Amino acid sequence: MKEINFHPKALKVISTFSDWVRKELGKALNDLKRGEKLNMPLSKPLKNVARGVEELRLKDSAGIYRIFYFTKLKNRILIFHAFTKKTQATPQKEIQTGQKRLKELINE
Repeated sequence: MKEINFHPKALKVISTFSDWVRKELGKALNDLKRGEKLNMPLSKPLKNVARGVEELRLKDSAGIYRIFYFTKLKNRILIFHAFTKKTQATPQKEIQTGQKRLKELINE
């Protein structure tokens, strides 16, 4: 089973999500730890951040949530960015933040 590493800022944002969203995120992360591949509508590739990056797509009555993750390392899954989505397209600022945080975790 793979270990999950969170970027501290992503973890802080996730802690503000509703109980239901955090519960669904936990289920998805357990599937990833066991090596399962997540598909639409729960997850989709996000190549404009980096090759191998995907986003978890969660929604409840309060909002739309995105969590960027990377599974291409041998023993680890990186959760490096999370935010509440307010527009149809992912804002460029969120993509840039994701790119920066992924590099930080990989270079740790």
